[in-house]
Amino acid sequence: MKTLLKITLACLIFLSVNAYSQETIIPEIKYADLEKYIELAKQNFPRAKSYQLRSDGVKIGITTASLSYLDIFNASYFYRPGDRAVLDPVNPYNVNGVQFGVGINLGNLLTKPFLVKKAKIDYEIAKLEQKDFELLLINDVKVRYYDYIQQLSLLKISSQMAQDNKGVAESLRLRFEKGEITLDAYNQSRINQFASFQQKIQAESLYLKSKDLLEQIIGMKLSEVK
Repeated sequence: MKTLLKITLACLIFLSVNAYSQETIIPEIKYADLEKYIELAKQNFPRAKSYQLRSDGVKIGITTASLSYLDIFNASYFYRPGDRAVLDPVNPYNVNGVQFGVGINLGNLLTKPFLVKKAKIDYEIAKLEQKDFELLLINDVKVRYYDYIQQLSLLKISSQMAQDNKGVAESLRLRFEKGEITLDAYNQSRINQFASFQQKIQAESLYLKSKDLLEQIIGMKLSEVK
């Protein structure tokens, strides 16, 4: 009787594990959700924002360098009170109104094209660095999403196994109370039940951690994502 019971339990466990091993996470992956998470990460992840701001700042440097050509020009306005002559007898070049002037520093003038070129190169570098980080970010989102789906699937399997072992343990408890099985067989079912509950708790912890990591990178709760 004892040997037959052990064989029966072993067969049940084998069939249960074999059934669970046929599970796959691929149907659970929703690529529309994944694309949404990637876009959210690009918008909300702090480092992604910093790369975008840096690129925008360097782009402004191109305009600044181009406008620096105007440094060679200057304009002045001289105010003449009503009781003063148009021409200043002390300084006949000082007249009332707006005056324009051009002051050329040859060294500065010759460096202007190089400053503009350097600003454009810095902008291209900033864009490449932003693109490189974006590729890393996309890959990181995918890894975290796949891990989340994996842990969710494992949690479902662990929950089902815990439920099945609970049912088996309860059934064997009733049989033990009727004297149909030995104490060893009943204790073994309780050990299996405890092990399955422990595995379920561990799966819950891993699931919550993977969920937190995914929410961290997309910048919002999964429940808030439309």
